[in-house]
Amino acid sequence: MNLEILDYAFMQRALLAAVLVGITAPAVGIYLVQRRQALLGDGIGHVAMTGVGLGFLLSWSPVWMATAVSVVGAILMELIRWYGKTRGDIALAMLFYGGMAGGVMFINLAPGGSNANLTSYLFGSLSTVSEEDVTAICLLAAFVVLVTVGLRRQLFAVSQDEEFARVTGLPVRALNLLTAVTAAVTVTVAMRVVGLLLVSALMVVPVAAAQQLSRSFAATFAISVAIGVSVTIGGTATSYYQDVPPGATIVLLTIGVFILLTALATPLARRRARAAAQAAAQEAGDPAECAIPATRTPPGKVGV
Repeated sequence: MNLEILDYAFMQRALLAAVLVGITAPAVGIYLVQRRQALLGDGIGHVAMTGVGLGFLLSWSPVWMATAVSVVGAILMELIRWYGKTRGDIALAMLFYGGMAGGVMFINLAPGGSNANLTSYLFGSLSTVSEEDVTAICLLAAFVVLVTVGLRRQLFAVSQDEEFARVTGLPVRALNLLTAVTAAVTVTVAMRVVGLLLVSALMVVPVAAAQQLSRSFAATFAISVAIGVSVTIGGTATSYYQDVPPGATIVLLTIGVFILLTALATPLARRRARAAAQAAAQEAGDPAECAIPATRTPPGKVGV
């Protein structure tokens, strides 16, 4: 990579934001994947649009306003999950679509506002990442890292089995709310680089790619973060040199990594399964050809 990219202040800010996004998005996403809530980030992104619009309307920081609205939306989503029952999906749909509509309406009501102002938040924009945005992103990213790393054992336990976690004395509802709030914060961290409509992919796809190589939680966490940082830096640099949208570039790179790792891991997993089955058959005294193929961990779940 030509280092002339670092000569420009806006690219220095963009690259720093990209690194933080690459760390935080998979760090939260691994818990969402475990909880079968892979699309939660997408829903929060829709709600965050209202925060962006309010920021323009009230002349406040769109990042901080989007954070506040996203946190409230994430808490409402979690409450709907607890109490919504059969009508929960309808309530969530209204929340998501209302968030989108609110964002468009507020930004058009803002002085000098138009849908063009919203585009950079929807799909990401390198040139519009300001020093104030970087400060906000750094503070929010620090919160995300503290929660996802500092409480990893508790969050993992709740993500795997809520009932068992409750029996062991963990505050399940409080941890669920914290996970939702952390996901909301991550969405606002990522929106300046990836965009609100694409951030969910960066929270989920690196985790899915890492699971092709490992079923250990710690290894999956580390690999997914490494993938996240690599694709965000690569996508940001590609966007600068090729003049292509950063969010779309990052997501396409992430999907490409997933496809590549899947192609490499599938034959290796088959050989490991055959070897494990043959070893189990030999221990039992059965012929190797009678071995039952080893089962794999269900998709989306990783072990400790």
